[in-house]
Parts: sequence; structure tokens; C-alpha cells
Amino acid sequence: MTADAARAESIHVEPVPAQPIHVVTEELPPYNMTRDGVLTGMSTEVVQAVLKQANMQAPIQSMPWARAYDLALHTPNVLIYSITRTAEREHLFKWVGTIAASRWYLYSSASHPVRLLALDDARDWQTATVNEDVGEQYLMARKFQIGQQLQSSNRYAFNYQKLQSGHVDLWISDELNAYYLARQAGDDPARTLVQSLRVPELEDAGGFSMAFSAGTPDTTVQLFQKALDTVRANGTYDAIARKWQ
Repeated sequence: MTADAARAESIHVEPVPAQPIHVVTEELPPYNMTRDGVLTGMSTEVVQAVLKQANMQAPIQSMPWARAYDLALHTPNVLIYSITRTAEREHLFKWVGTIAASRWYLYSSASHPVRLLALDDARDWQTATVNEDVGEQYLMARKFQIGQQLQSSNRYAFNYQKLQSGHVDLWISDELNAYYLARQAGDDPARTLVQSLRVPELEDAGGFSMAFSAGTPDTTVQLFQKALDTVRANGTYDAIARKWQ
């Protein structure tokens, strides 16, 4: 072996393996939900397809949204879904892409319908929100306050129950989630829910997304972006969407 070859061998460094990915989400049926002890849902199936396409294995953990959001804010190599991409969140995360469409409304109960012409009209009513979710953040950014106009909880299902029992007057929710929870309660959403006001600002980004924590390497983010593009291009995404819609 020559001296140059020996030096080259001595400085050769094996590629550092990618750090393990931790995937977090919440109970937001039918996008992500635990059924018979198994995490499933439209968004979950898309994320699983992206992981498979990227040849990555990672545990997916469901937890209250505020905890999942905090982990993704402060811990490297955390992937969070289904998260809405807003201007306030834009620089807090590294965005992979949209995984599900969404439409947002302020709902009232058909037994106590509330007519809203504009968001400011909702200040006269009590609105159910979920702790740190995008609906709550949206309203708080517009000077709605928890304990005054807002009643915050950790589970979406609680808010449907609160609306139907009259404990709140309004509920801010994604449409598919609202209708799913009504059906789970044995109700027909067309008969129990009133879309009092659409919230188009929450739809501007195109729906729910996957996003990495800011401390995640760009190479990891790019790997997942490419995998999501492939899942969309090869028909896998459309097949999953048809199954859940």
C-alpha cells in the first residue's frame, strides 16, 4: 500500500446514519385516529405510504395536540401531522407538503342555530376549541380569549358533545372531522349541525400537512418531500383519499 493510499484509508469516514424519526399526531378522526388499538385514518395512511416510499421506519404516536405541537416545536427529527400551514407557523417548522384537503367552519347546533355574518359576530357567543390547534390559534390571534369567548379542551369529540348539550354556542372545526364525530355519536350531521360561518383563511394552504421540527436536517426533509411527490404521482395518494372520503 502506498503512503497516499494509507492516508486516504485512515481519513475515510463512513456516512453517518440518519437520526431516528419520531412521528407524532393527535386524535383527529377521520384523518388520524385510534381504532381497536391501531392508529389509522386518511392522513395516517398517507404518512405510512411516505415512510415506506422513503424506506424509513418510524413509530407513530398519538397524543393530545398541545403535547405533539410542543414536541415538534422543540425537538429535532420530529415529524408532525395533520398540521395546518399558516403564516404564524411558516417559520416554526420545515414543511413537507399537503396530505389532506380541509374546509373549516364555525358550527352551531341545529337546535340553537347562530347566524353569523362575519367573524366579529362570534364574539357574542361561547366557542369550543381544542388546545393549541389551528382553530384556537386563529381565533386567539384575532383577540378571542380562552375563558371569555373560548372554551378549550383536549379532544375534538368533547366539543361536539358540548355543542349539542348547550354548554357552548359555537364550535370551530374541520368539516370532515365535524361530520365524522356527529355520525359517531349516532347523529345525522345534516340534522344536528349548522355551518354558521366558513373560515377560508384556514384553507389557504390547501389543507392538512406533514411538517418536521426546525432542527431536522434539510436532507431528511427533502427525502420526505420527494417521497410524498412520488406517492402522489404513482396513484397511491388518490387510492387512499377515495377510501376515506
